[in-house]
Amino acid sequence: MTIAMLERRANLLGPSYRLFYDEPVHLVRGEGVWLWDADGKRYLDMYNNVPCVGHCHPRVVGALTKAASTLNTHTRYLHDGVLNLAERLLATMPKELGHVMFTCTGSEANDLAIRVAKAATGGTGVIVTANAYHGVTELISGMSPALGAGVPIGPGVYVVPAPKIGGGNAVGEDFAEGVRGALARMAEDGVKPAALLVDTLFSSDGMVCDPSGFLAPAVAAFRAAGGVFIADEVQPGFGRTGVMWGFMRHGLVPDLITMGKPMGNGHPIAAMAARPDVLANFAKSARYFNTFGGNTVSTAVAGAVLDVIEDEGLIGNAASMGAYLLAGVRGMASPRFGNIRGAGLYLGVDLVTPSGGPDADAAKRVVNGLRGRGVLIGSASPAGNALKIRPPLPINRDAADFFLQAFSDTLAELGAP
Repeated sequence: MTIAMLERRANLLGPSYRLFYDEPVHLVRGEGVWLWDADGKRYLDMYNNVPCVGHCHPRVVGALTKAASTLNTHTRYLHDGVLNLAERLLATMPKELGHVMFTCTGSEANDLAIRVAKAATGGTGVIVTANAYHGVTELISGMSPALGAGVPIGPGVYVVPAPKIGGGNAVGEDFAEGVRGALARMAEDGVKPAALLVDTLFSSDGMVCDPSGFLAPAVAAFRAAGGVFIADEVQPGFGRTGVMWGFMRHGLVPDLITMGKPMGNGHPIAAMAARPDVLANFAKSARYFNTFGGNTVSTAVAGAVLDVIEDEGLIGNAASMGAYLLAGVRGMASPRFGNIRGAGLYLGVDLVTPSGGPDADAAKRVVNGLRGRGVLIGSASPAGNALKIRPPLPINRDAADFFLQAFSDTLAELGAP
């Protein structure tokens, strides 16, 4: 990477784009859980959830190549591929889910889900969490506080505190109380509830996974008020948490489920699944067409991703390797650590000051220190102090040990708080 390349990027792409790391990484190749830069240095990818079955998986690449050389067209023609994929997705979900509609991105899937929810309920009120991220369309960016103060919260959107990290058995009722409070504000404003939209891992809120089942009281409260529950599975879905879908950890059956690019290992395919009764009113009032949502190439790629997840036992691997990584991090017992948590291959580690407050500077130094040791992770949470660890699902013990050693060495270099 050169100064000239950074200047070229800034000139061509404009100022809104951002790069990771104090010294950005210039990547040129990927394979499995590994990435290589332009100088040939290898990096362990402990961050990218989108290539969920690993970078450039040969079965996925093969399906893409074969389909692209055969036919690439849309859903206004009959084709088995989109039907086969819909059947396979629904087979992984509760029986109450009966329809699938395809998009190109998770943003589009969430946008569609909100439209469906409004049609189903006749309401316009939507509840999201305080640092949620659900996408970049104008509608959905207004439901994504994580985008920052420069992106205004949309009309009819009510923001509630995220579930408390480390809140124990009280976390579910505390979160439900926040939802009830938002419902009361809706009633005062004369707004009818439409949707409770949550990422079932609360990824951008800092990753809240414990205890299993804590989301159920909030969903029950919202449904009692006449609204529907949208499970945003863009990050938790496709085996990431050690089960197929994040909502399964909460014992819930969503009204609508949204999925994103992990279903195509990064290829632009996404989807929304729906209860037939919830979709019915939308279907009566609006036709839906997404020119290349569910196209023949994308559905072939997504089918290959499901094959790999099943044939390579990646959901079980996410559960077992996630437990291994979590135990390894907890075993370090660093004075820098606050709460440590994980669900499958999605771990969150809070870095704190001696007084227990969030330490965003330490998190930044760890992220950059690991980059120097050939490991790529990120950070999240409103305070910026939560390390975000989410490798591709095929990670093995050798790669996990490489990460744990690099993490230990980086913490040692960081020194006492």
